[in-house]
Amino acid sequence: MNLSISERKRSQDQIPAAISELQDQMIELQMSMAHLEMTVEQLNQVITRQDAHIQTLQRQLQLVYKQVENQSPEESIAPFDVIADRPPHY
Repeated sequence: MNLSISERKRSQDQIPAAISELQDQMIELQMSMAHLEMTVEQLNQVITRQDAHIQTLQRQLQLVYKQVENQSPEESIAPFDVIADRPPHY
């Protein structure tokens, strides 16, 4: 396949433009990847804090259950009675 001089010149001019476009795309991908890595790290920190909070709440709930189980009937909270516990403005 014999290309004319003008066709060869045109194809040679396209090579630097294509390389420049590929470099721009590579930079864009690297920036996107860096942003995603930062987002994942932030989400990981949030999940770690939430997990610690959930574990604390679970321990507190277990303590409350143990206290309720160990209470005698006299110490327990009386059930709510709608008629007896009516506010005075009724």
